[in-house]
Amino acid sequence: MAASTAHLPLVVGIGGTIGGVSSTERALRIALDAAEREGFQTRMFGGADMARLPLYDPKCSDRNEHERAFVDAIRAASAVIIASPGYHGSISGVVKNALDLLEDTARDDRPYLADMPVGLIATAYGWQATGSTIAALRSIVHALRGWPTPFAAAINTQITKFDDEGGASDPAVVEQLALIGRQVARFAPLATN
Repeated sequence: MAASTAHLPLVVGIGGTIGGVSSTERALRIALDAAEREGFQTRMFGGADMARLPLYDPKCSDRNEHERAFVDAIRAASAVIIASPGYHGSISGVVKNALDLLEDTARDDRPYLADMPVGLIATAYGWQATGSTIAALRSIVHALRGWPTPFAAAINTQITKFDDEGGASDPAVVEQLALIGRQVARFAPLATN
């Protein structure tokens, strides 16, 4: 964290796939960039980060450095954006595993994602899995006491292609992702009042 951004509120991004930078991670980055433009610092836990998290064990109290860094970032966050590929009609295992780790916050003054705005993004190769993945994410966020933002982005990667420069082939998709970043940034102050 740079000294110039240390005082800024934090938006944490969770999402991606194991095995390289994915369209899900690229979509998440666009949303986080929009939150940065609203005056927030961001931290992304992409596929490579989530691959370092062992399978969640509720009986284990000895967490590794990657698990502690993830949970500490959520504890410090003012808002969260979750992006998941749609695998077999629902969220990916690595995203779910990361979210399961939030059980470590159960006894905190602010448990889980309580009172935080949470932006949602689903990517899939086709439309069917995007809708069911968004629905699953909304249900999980509600269970974690968070507030899903009014807009969620469902992206069909059969149609929309992301590039290495932080853009996408469909400007409307880029705007939808930016809207998610703006919404979590705008709603975050409500959670701290």
